[in-house]
Amino acid sequence: MQNDELFIRQALEEAEKAYAAGEVPVGAVLVLNGDIVAAAHNRPIGLNDPTAHAEILAIRSAGEKIKNYRLTGTTLYVTLEPCIMCAAAIVQARISRVVFGAEDPRGGGAVSLYRILQDERLNHRTELTGGVLREECGEILSRFFREKRLMSSPIADE
Repeated sequence: MQNDELFIRQALEEAEKAYAAGEVPVGAVLVLNGDIVAAAHNRPIGLNDPTAHAEILAIRSAGEKIKNYRLTGTTLYVTLEPCIMCAAAIVQARISRVVFGAEDPRGGGAVSLYRILQDERLNHRTELTGGVLREECGEILSRFFREKRLMSSPIADE
């Protein structure tokens, strides 16, 4: 659990980068044998790419780095429960374990809405640990969306 918290904190640092760039603050790190092989944060706005979620970018980077599209033996740490797109990519990459911070009741593909990572109908299942540093991971998202609402309110224009 101590390593899980350490790597989720690294993912939170990535989420802060997304926050600073005006992107939904989600961060991810991919770990192999105790070493970070990839780190990324959400960039769909900046890259004009709806698939540029933190998890997808980390998976792409790790695949390039280790020269393999299969990422067996890796653990993906992410601040927010993966969406269905990211969960499907995790299955395709054969990531062994996913650790996430906050649940995503509106779009979660791991536990909240769907359970893609552990669906027995698929050819790969991923070990899953949720709720690591849940409060910290949820707080950055709450702060981001609270500020977005304030900026778009008519009172903010006065």
